[in-house]
Amino acid sequence: MEDHRFLESDWDYCVVLDACRYDVFSEIYDEYLDGTLEKRRSNASSTPEWAYRTFTDSHDIAYFSGNPFINNLGIPLNELKWGASCDYEWAAADHISEVFDVWKHGWDDDLGTVPPESLAASFREHPEAIERADRTVLHYMQPHAPYLGRGKGQKLKQIRKGIDRQGQQEASADGGGALSSVSDAVRPKVESALDGSKLAQKAGLWLELDPADLVRNGTREAAMELYEENLRIALESVADLVDDLDGRVIVTADHGEAFGEQGVWEHHIETHIPPLVEVPWLELE
Repeated sequence: MEDHRFLESDWDYCVVLDACRYDVFSEIYDEYLDGTLEKRRSNASSTPEWAYRTFTDSHDIAYFSGNPFINNLGIPLNELKWGASCDYEWAAADHISEVFDVWKHGWDDDLGTVPPESLAASFREHPEAIERADRTVLHYMQPHAPYLGRGKGQKLKQIRKGIDRQGQQEASADGGGALSSVSDAVRPKVESALDGSKLAQKAGLWLELDPADLVRNGTREAAMELYEENLRIALESVADLVDDLDGRVIVTADHGEAFGEQGVWEHHIETHIPPLVEVPWLELE
Protein backbone atom coordinates (compact mmCIF):
# COMPACT_ATOMS: atom_id res chain seq x y z
CA MET A 1 0.00 0.00 0.00
CA GLU A 2 1.37 3.36 -1.05
CA ASP A 3 1.71 6.31 1.32
CA HIS A 4 -0.82 9.11 0.89
CA ARG A 5 1.63 11.59 -0.69
CA PHE A 6 -1.15 14.15 -0.79
CA LEU A 7 0.87 17.14 -1.97
CA GLU A 8 3.53 15.17 -3.83
CA SER A 9 0.94 13.62 -6.15
CA ASP A 10 -0.19 15.25 -9.40
CA TRP A 11 -3.64 16.85 -9.28
CA ASP A 12 -5.41 20.12 -10.01
CA TYR A 13 -8.45 19.56 -7.80
CA CYS A 14 -8.66 17.34 -4.74
CA VAL A 15 -11.89 16.44 -3.00
CA VAL A 16 -11.26 15.46 0.62
CA LEU A 17 -14.03 13.41 2.23
CA ASP A 18 -13.56 13.80 5.96
CA ALA A 19 -13.19 10.53 7.90
CA CYS A 20 -13.78 8.36 4.83
CA ARG A 21 -12.82 4.69 5.22
CA TYR A 22 -11.37 2.92 2.22
CA ASP A 23 -13.48 -0.22 2.57
CA VAL A 24 -16.86 1.52 2.63
CA PHE A 25 -15.85 3.89 -0.18
CA SER A 26 -14.61 1.04 -2.37
CA GLU A 27 -17.96 -0.75 -2.16
CA ILE A 28 -20.10 2.13 -3.42
CA TYR A 29 -18.04 4.81 -5.21
CA ASP A 30 -18.60 3.42 -8.72
CA GLU A 31 -22.33 4.07 -8.40
CA TYR A 32 -21.44 7.77 -8.57
CA LEU A 33 -17.97 8.26 -10.06
CA ASP A 34 -15.74 6.70 -12.73
CA GLY A 35 -12.04 6.38 -12.16
CA THR A 36 -9.09 4.36 -10.93
CA LEU A 37 -9.11 3.55 -7.23
CA GLU A 38 -6.11 2.86 -4.98
CA LYS A 39 -5.82 2.24 -1.27
CA ARG A 40 -3.35 4.64 0.31
CA ARG A 41 -2.01 5.09 3.82
CA SER A 42 -2.75 8.45 5.41
CA ASN A 43 -0.12 10.00 7.64
CA ALA A 44 -2.72 10.75 10.31
CA SER A 45 -5.82 9.54 12.13
CA SER A 46 -7.51 12.91 12.67
CA THR A 47 -7.86 16.20 10.80
CA PRO A 48 -5.59 18.29 13.08
CA GLU A 49 -2.83 15.68 12.79
CA TRP A 50 -3.29 15.38 9.01
CA ALA A 51 -3.16 19.14 8.50
CA TYR A 52 -0.07 19.48 10.69
CA ARG A 53 1.79 16.64 8.98
CA THR A 54 0.71 17.49 5.42
CA PHE A 55 0.91 21.27 5.04
CA THR A 56 4.40 21.95 6.34
CA ASP A 57 5.52 24.66 3.91
CA SER A 58 3.79 27.49 2.05
CA HIS A 59 1.28 26.11 -0.44
CA ASP A 60 -0.51 27.94 -3.26
CA ILE A 61 -3.90 26.34 -2.70
CA ALA A 62 -7.48 27.62 -2.68
CA TYR A 63 -8.85 25.55 0.20
CA PHE A 64 -12.63 25.36 0.67
CA SER A 65 -12.94 23.99 4.18
CA GLY A 66 -16.00 22.41 5.73
CA ASN A 67 -13.86 21.41 8.73
CA PRO A 68 -13.42 24.07 11.46
CA PHE A 69 -9.87 22.91 12.27
CA ILE A 70 -8.67 24.13 8.85
CA ASN A 71 -9.63 27.78 9.01
CA ASN A 72 -8.52 31.30 8.19
CA LEU A 73 -8.55 32.56 11.79
CA GLY A 74 -4.80 32.25 12.32
CA ILE A 75 -5.14 30.51 15.70
CA PRO A 76 -2.70 27.57 16.10
CA LEU A 77 -4.30 24.19 16.69
CA ASN A 78 -2.63 23.86 20.09
CA GLU A 79 -4.30 27.10 21.21
CA LEU A 80 -7.83 26.13 20.14
CA LYS A 81 -9.97 25.64 23.22
CA TRP A 82 -12.52 23.42 21.46
CA GLY A 83 -12.08 19.99 19.98
CA ALA A 84 -8.52 19.80 18.68
CA SER A 85 -6.87 18.59 21.93
CA CYS A 86 -3.39 18.47 20.46
CA ASP A 87 0.08 20.01 20.77
CA TYR A 88 0.44 20.96 17.11
CA GLU A 89 1.61 24.53 16.65
CA TRP A 90 0.01 24.88 13.24
CA ALA A 91 -2.48 27.27 11.68
CA ALA A 92 -3.84 26.93 8.15
CA ALA A 93 -3.43 30.63 7.44
CA ASP A 94 0.35 30.26 7.89
CA HIS A 95 0.66 27.52 5.25
CA ILE A 96 -2.21 27.73 2.76
CA SER A 97 -2.52 30.76 0.51
CA GLU A 98 -6.31 31.13 0.71
CA VAL A 99 -8.72 29.34 3.03
CA PHE A 100 -12.47 29.75 2.64
CA ASP A 101 -14.25 29.13 5.95
CA VAL A 102 -17.25 27.24 4.58
CA TRP A 103 -17.63 25.68 8.05
CA LYS A 104 -18.63 29.19 9.12
CA HIS A 105 -20.65 30.76 6.30
CA GLY A 106 -22.05 27.49 4.94
CA TRP A 107 -23.21 26.07 8.26
CA ASP A 108 -26.70 24.57 8.55
CA ASP A 109 -27.89 24.92 12.14
CA ASP A 110 -30.74 22.44 11.72
CA LEU A 111 -28.38 19.71 10.54
CA GLY A 112 -25.59 20.72 12.91
CA THR A 113 -22.97 20.53 10.18
CA VAL A 114 -21.86 21.86 6.78
CA PRO A 115 -23.95 20.11 4.10
CA PRO A 116 -22.26 19.14 0.82
CA GLU A 117 -24.15 21.75 -1.17
CA SER A 118 -22.46 24.50 0.86
CA LEU A 119 -19.03 23.37 -0.38
CA ALA A 120 -20.22 23.31 -3.98
CA ALA A 121 -21.87 26.74 -3.64
CA SER A 122 -18.77 28.35 -2.14
CA PHE A 123 -16.61 26.84 -4.86
CA ARG A 124 -18.82 28.26 -7.59
CA GLU A 125 -18.89 31.68 -5.93
CA HIS A 126 -15.10 32.15 -6.05
CA PRO A 127 -13.86 31.42 -9.60
CA GLU A 128 -11.23 34.16 -9.36
CA ALA A 129 -9.57 32.51 -6.35
CA ILE A 130 -9.50 29.15 -8.11
CA GLU A 131 -7.93 30.79 -11.15
CA ARG A 132 -5.27 32.48 -8.98
CA ALA A 133 -4.27 29.34 -7.09
CA ASP A 134 -2.04 26.59 -8.35
CA ARG A 135 -4.41 23.92 -6.98
CA THR A 136 -7.79 23.68 -5.27
CA VAL A 137 -9.03 21.53 -2.37
CA LEU A 138 -12.68 20.97 -1.48
CA HIS A 139 -12.85 19.52 2.02
CA TYR A 140 -16.29 18.01 2.61
CA MET A 141 -17.37 17.31 6.18
CA GLN A 142 -19.09 14.04 5.19
CA PRO A 143 -19.07 11.11 5.79
CA HIS A 144 -17.91 12.41 9.19
CA ALA A 145 -20.74 12.63 11.72
CA PRO A 146 -23.21 14.18 12.33
CA TYR A 147 -25.33 12.01 10.11
CA LEU A 148 -27.50 14.06 7.78
CA GLY A 149 -30.38 11.61 7.97
CA ARG A 150 -30.60 12.24 11.72
CA GLY A 151 -30.34 16.03 11.63
CA LYS A 152 -28.59 16.18 15.01
CA GLY A 153 -25.04 17.48 15.21
CA GLN A 154 -24.53 18.64 18.76
CA LYS A 155 -20.87 17.62 19.06
CA LEU A 156 -19.68 19.31 15.87
CA LYS A 157 -21.99 22.26 16.56
CA GLN A 158 -20.23 22.95 19.86
CA ILE A 159 -16.78 22.70 18.23
CA ARG A 160 -17.83 25.05 15.44
CA LYS A 161 -19.36 27.61 17.80
CA GLY A 162 -16.41 27.41 20.18
CA ILE A 163 -13.81 27.98 17.47
CA ASP A 164 -15.85 30.77 15.90
CA ARG A 165 -16.28 32.48 19.26
CA GLN A 166 -12.57 32.16 20.01
CA GLY A 167 -11.75 33.70 16.64
CA GLN A 168 -13.98 36.67 17.42
CA GLN A 169 -12.36 37.08 20.83
CA GLU A 170 -8.86 36.95 19.36
CA ALA A 171 -9.82 39.59 16.82
CA SER A 172 -11.22 41.94 19.46
CA ALA A 173 -8.61 41.11 22.15
CA ASP A 174 -11.51 40.25 24.45
CA GLY A 175 -10.95 37.26 26.71
CA GLY A 176 -14.67 36.68 27.24
CA GLY A 177 -14.86 37.53 30.94
CA ALA A 178 -14.85 35.46 34.10
CA LEU A 179 -17.18 32.71 32.83
CA SER A 180 -14.97 32.10 29.81
CA SER A 181 -11.88 31.93 32.04
CA VAL A 182 -13.46 29.33 34.32
CA SER A 183 -14.64 27.28 31.34
CA ASP A 184 -11.24 27.41 29.68
CA ALA A 185 -9.59 26.19 32.87
CA VAL A 186 -12.02 23.33 33.51
CA ARG A 187 -12.46 21.98 29.96
CA PRO A 188 -8.87 20.73 29.42
CA LYS A 189 -9.01 18.83 32.71
CA VAL A 190 -12.24 17.09 31.71
CA GLU A 191 -10.88 16.24 28.25
CA SER A 192 -7.67 14.90 29.80
CA ALA A 193 -9.60 12.69 32.20
CA LEU A 194 -11.68 11.20 29.37
CA ASP A 195 -8.84 10.87 26.87
CA GLY A 196 -8.47 7.29 25.67
CA SER A 197 -11.60 6.09 27.47
CA LYS A 198 -13.47 3.58 25.31
CA LEU A 199 -16.71 4.46 27.08
CA ALA A 200 -16.21 8.16 26.36
CA GLN A 201 -15.49 7.39 22.69
CA LYS A 202 -18.59 5.25 22.38
CA ALA A 203 -20.76 7.74 24.28
CA GLY A 204 -19.73 10.46 21.84
CA LEU A 205 -20.98 8.33 18.96
CA TRP A 206 -24.24 7.50 20.75
CA LEU A 207 -25.15 11.20 20.57
CA GLU A 208 -25.34 10.87 16.79
CA LEU A 209 -27.51 7.73 16.70
CA ASP A 210 -31.20 6.91 17.04
CA PRO A 211 -31.85 5.15 20.40
CA ALA A 212 -34.21 2.67 18.73
CA ASP A 213 -31.55 1.73 16.18
CA LEU A 214 -29.02 1.28 18.99
CA VAL A 215 -31.27 -1.14 20.82
CA ARG A 216 -32.28 -3.01 17.66
CA ASN A 217 -28.93 -3.22 15.83
CA GLY A 218 -26.17 -2.30 18.27
CA THR A 219 -23.74 0.59 18.04
CA ARG A 220 -21.57 -0.61 15.16
CA GLU A 221 -24.33 -1.62 12.74
CA ALA A 222 -26.47 1.43 13.49
CA ALA A 223 -23.53 3.80 13.04
CA MET A 224 -22.20 2.21 9.88
CA GLU A 225 -25.60 2.35 8.19
CA LEU A 226 -25.82 6.11 8.78
CA TYR A 227 -22.15 6.54 7.88
CA GLU A 228 -22.68 4.92 4.48
CA GLU A 229 -25.74 7.11 3.92
CA ASN A 230 -23.61 10.19 4.68
CA LEU A 231 -20.99 9.04 2.20
CA ARG A 232 -23.60 8.49 -0.50
CA ILE A 233 -24.96 12.01 0.02
CA ALA A 234 -21.45 13.43 -0.32
CA LEU A 235 -20.71 11.37 -3.43
CA GLU A 236 -23.90 12.60 -5.09
CA SER A 237 -22.71 16.17 -4.54
CA VAL A 238 -19.22 15.40 -5.84
CA ALA A 239 -20.68 13.72 -8.93
CA ASP A 240 -22.70 16.87 -9.66
CA LEU A 241 -19.61 19.06 -9.25
CA VAL A 242 -16.96 17.20 -11.23
CA ASP A 243 -18.26 18.38 -14.60
CA ASP A 244 -17.22 21.89 -13.52
CA LEU A 245 -13.63 20.81 -12.79
CA ASP A 246 -11.21 21.26 -15.66
CA GLY A 247 -8.09 19.24 -14.91
CA ARG A 248 -6.92 16.20 -12.98
CA VAL A 249 -9.32 15.42 -10.12
CA ILE A 250 -8.63 13.23 -7.09
CA VAL A 251 -11.09 12.08 -4.43
CA THR A 252 -9.49 11.04 -1.15
CA ALA A 253 -9.76 11.42 2.64
CA ASP A 254 -7.73 12.95 5.44
CA HIS A 255 -8.24 9.87 7.63
CA GLY A 256 -10.73 7.08 8.23
CA GLU A 257 -13.24 6.18 10.92
CA ALA A 258 -13.33 3.37 13.50
CA PHE A 259 -16.41 1.46 14.59
CA GLY A 260 -15.04 -0.58 17.48
CA GLU A 261 -11.96 -2.06 15.80
CA GLN A 262 -9.27 -2.65 18.43
CA GLY A 263 -11.58 -0.93 20.91
CA VAL A 264 -11.51 2.38 19.04
CA TRP A 265 -14.58 4.40 18.10
CA GLU A 266 -14.70 7.42 15.78
CA HIS A 267 -11.18 8.85 15.26
CA HIS A 268 -8.45 10.23 17.47
CA ILE A 269 -5.04 11.83 17.11
CA GLU A 270 -2.09 9.46 16.56
CA THR A 271 -4.16 6.28 16.64
CA HIS A 272 -2.76 4.62 13.54
CA ILE A 273 -4.90 1.51 13.16
CA PRO A 274 -6.02 0.36 9.68
CA PRO A 275 -9.60 1.76 9.74
CA LEU A 276 -8.19 5.19 10.56
CA VAL A 277 -5.28 5.39 8.11
CA GLU A 278 -6.44 3.36 5.09
CA VAL A 279 -8.06 5.90 2.77
CA PRO A 280 -9.27 5.97 -0.84
CA TRP A 281 -7.32 7.60 -3.64
CA LEU A 282 -9.58 7.84 -6.67
CA GLU A 283 -8.33 9.48 -9.86
CA LEU A 284 -11.36 10.45 -11.88
CA GLU A 285 -11.56 9.71 -15.57
